[in-house]
Amino acid sequence: MSDLTDSRLAAQYEAYPYPHRDPRDEAKRLIVGSPGHLHEIDHWVFGGSRPAALPLNALIAGGGSGDATIMLAAQMAREGRGGTVTWLDRSEAALKIAQARAAARGLTNIVWERGSLLDLPGSGLGPFDYIDCCGVLHHLPDPAAGARALESVLAPGGGMGLMVYAPHGRTGVYMIQDGLRLLAPADRAPAARLDVARRVMKHLPETAWLRANQSVSDHLAGGDAGLYDLLLNPRDRSYTVPELTDLLAGAGLSVACWVEPIRYDPAVLLPDPKLRARIAELAQVERAALAEALAGNIAAHIVYCTRVGAPLLRADPFRPDAVPICREISGEDLAKGIQANNTLIVGLDALRVPVPVPPLAAPILRLVDGKRTVAEIGAALRARGTKEAAFDTAWRVLFPALERINRLLLAAPADRPTSA
Repeated sequence: MSDLTDSRLAAQYEAYPYPHRDPRDEAKRLIVGSPGHLHEIDHWVFGGSRPAALPLNALIAGGGSGDATIMLAAQMAREGRGGTVTWLDRSEAALKIAQARAAARGLTNIVWERGSLLDLPGSGLGPFDYIDCCGVLHHLPDPAAGARALESVLAPGGGMGLMVYAPHGRTGVYMIQDGLRLLAPADRAPAARLDVARRVMKHLPETAWLRANQSVSDHLAGGDAGLYDLLLNPRDRSYTVPELTDLLAGAGLSVACWVEPIRYDPAVLLPDPKLRARIAELAQVERAALAEALAGNIAAHIVYCTRVGAPLLRADPFRPDAVPICREISGEDLAKGIQANNTLIVGLDALRVPVPVPPLAAPILRLVDGKRTVAEIGAALRARGTKEAAFDTAWRVLFPALERINRLLLAAPADRPTSA
């Protein structure tokens, strides 16, 4: 399935592989994010119940210059997790960059496949326990066909992590895209179009909505590839919460988690009791849509999803043998961030949200290391004089509070399945 616009899109990613990356930077840092983070997959897709000893067969559909592939493969290698990460993309230029990044890290758990995700059905690839497709569906000629193609190679019990653009948080982007279509038509060479875009950005009026938008930054920090992808992409559509829900339903998928969950809770934004009572009457998708409309800063929807009708594995942090783990921050650092009034201030782009935590939060978090079980954390606190009931009460408040900001999750069990 292709058209002239799709051919232009392919040419774009050969000329400007996205995102712009230098393999030499792998010695300095590992780029992490959502979806596709190993701890998120363990928690949001598998409910903290899939044993770490089971090999994970993952697909990065639309792997680009390698961010998600390198992140997941490096995390699996670091934690001694078996399995492979398959990179799939059409761009030869992106492939060379991604392979150079993998070589710089000495990663040997990556399989490289050039091609379109639309050709997955009947390709012989898969099935995959986890499929990651970040920033791809919204560029396809038929996003619904893309979602169905991904579902066709999903293993039973598996799940996906997806990212698509959202309209409100991209306010200003589509206005500039409209203008550049007049000044730099899609039939011109990519380099010539980029030159026009650079000139426009130098003289962008102060009143342009893009100047006020703090939710997008590729045109400022993403180099030529970022500027081109944001403002010159020949096909770019966005999805509201209900539209994305419908797209997934058409492929037999349903959302297991909107990332981060707190972003999609309108009650956080509306403390008025009467408004909260009305919010409580809304369906889950309606609540998420309301939060999107009110906040105005969600530039992309990140979701983890599973097949419709499949058992939804909800992580159970109250099992004594559950092992909590902090995502990309230590428990000690989380504890340091707690204010005197027992709140954590969470930054959601330009929006700052207070998250209440119990008084025992700091002592508990200092014991969270990704190895201790809930029972062991409770026992350590009891040895210091904390009553069992006090810990139980605090834990039942603390874990959900930090889970909804995607900072405290459950690690995969070491060697056996557990009920979630």
